Amino acid sequence: MTRSTARRRIAGLVFVATLAISPAIAQRASDPPRLERRGAVSQLIVEGVPFMVLGGEVHNSSSSSLAHMAPIWPRLAAMNLNTVLVPISWEQMEPREGVYDFSLVDGLIRDARRHDMRLGLLWFGTWKNMVSSYAPAWVRRDRARFPAVIDRAGNALPILSTFGVEGQAADGHAFAALMGHLRQIDGAQHTVLMVQVENEVGLGSGERDHSEAANRAFAGPVPPALIARLTGDRASLSRELLGVWGAAGSRTAGTWEEVFGTGPETSEIFMAWHYARYLSGVVGDGHRAYPLPLFTNAAIGRQDGKVGTYPSGGPLPLVLNIWQTGAPEIGILSPDIYYGSFADWSAKYTQSGNPLFVPEMPGGPQGAGNAFLAIGNHGAIGVSPFGIDGAAGGKDIADAYATLRQLGPAILAQQPRGMVKAVVVDATNGSGRITLGDYVLNIALRRNRGSSTAATHGYALVIADAADRFTIAGKDVQITFSASPPRTTVGLDVVEEGQFAEGRWVPRRRLNGDETMLDYGLGTLAATYQDGTGLRLGGDAPQILRVSVFPIR
Repeated sequence: MTRSTARRRIAGLVFVATLAISPAIAQRASDPPRLERRGAVSQLIVEGVPFMVLGGEVHNSSSSSLAHMAPIWPRLAAMNLNTVLVPISWEQMEPREGVYDFSLVDGLIRDARRHDMRLGLLWFGTWKNMVSSYAPAWVRRDRARFPAVIDRAGNALPILSTFGVEGQAADGHAFAALMGHLRQIDGAQHTVLMVQVENEVGLGSGERDHSEAANRAFAGPVPPALIARLTGDRASLSRELLGVWGAAGSRTAGTWEEVFGTGPETSEIFMAWHYARYLSGVVGDGHRAYPLPLFTNAAIGRQDGKVGTYPSGGPLPLVLNIWQTGAPEIGILSPDIYYGSFADWSAKYTQSGNPLFVPEMPGGPQGAGNAFLAIGNHGAIGVSPFGIDGAAGGKDIADAYATLRQLGPAILAQQPRGMVKAVVVDATNGSGRITLGDYVLNIALRRNRGSSTAATHGYALVIADAADRFTIAGKDVQITFSASPPRTTVGLDVVEEGQFAEGRWVPRRRLNGDETMLDYGLGTLAATYQDGTGLRLGGDAPQILRVSVFPIR
């Protein structure tokens, strides 16, 4: 093992440092990264152990040039990232049909290794943000061979049709070439952890393709494979899909409108099936050659999922099961969360056994808190603010990632047991509650004792190390403890401030007195089973505390 690889295992990547690796796990360490269900969550397994993606996605054109990326790599390393998401465009990799140029791919992998980072590759093939601008010119110029979507008015759009058999085959050949090349140059080192297939596919305005081939398919029967999914394990269907199918009578045969009704949701379901089947065809040979985890992402609309405010047919909650059935090779259906409630969207994307990975979201204080929330409350395998080489990067993400790196071994060990929880609080939602075992943690925005001024944004992640001991990380929050069930006062036993070094807790200060006394109104507090003590996590960066508690009977 090289010194660089050793550093990456210990510091650069968030591995379970204290886990004793069994012979069976050691034998699997050379296998490609994979997804594995462990208890309550799915985890990304890299070199035989769980891995947490602390990522960032660069701007769309940044990775098109190794020279442009050169000064960016050190900045990303300084932000404590362990994974960078970089686009790979079909047009650059196959400028002429059948002629592949892997120099960019090779250079990105080489530079990632130099900076002790992993990569997620974003395959910008047939579609990127609905349109087909990243397809090679020899594809976009040939409408006869590579047909476009036709809208309701009969106009051709700059979007390749899912009914274009030649387009699917050409994209699939390029994707297979990419995956075969990755296996050849990276199959032993696993710099590339996962691959995104296309980007934010779909059609605008809740519409569907109105080409002749699409119209014939829409007037035809719903495919038997999809009917079998609907009528199989109904308990695993998303709430949204069950609602639409049930409102149309839960029919088990018929045309798309007979099975799903005449509303705009039917066009979305129809397009989702054909996008999924197209992507399944694209990835088939490549995934069989080198089975890295695959994901695809959804553009979430501004109006919290109202049909017509986002690209129709992308993997939104209504059609998660459609995608899972039509493209089973794609293991993660991911939300790009810029609008609405981050917590609500995250919960929707853990339906039907779907692992949560957020490849795009804002950075800054909001992104830092949401990283804690996704990983702590929703078992996410990781997060990745978009534009990390620009405004999305900076101190907030760097500090949050530095803290999550330290906590990684404990988080990954306790996630399968459901013993990790998180809360984000702000001016709108100023408090939250976390219940772990016999205790409730009441979390509010931090305020100094005797002051009416509170912080405006805070977050906390809590790991239950034992029945009465917690590791807590957070920023700009204050926390009090209650019993579950109530009517018992909970006292603080030991409160230590410190950090983790290579998976081991290193205490610094023992906190007491002014640092743990939040309120001296003891008479009033006693009536509500409080003793005035609690935790205040402030400072310029997230703080880590290890706390033991006890019931006062």
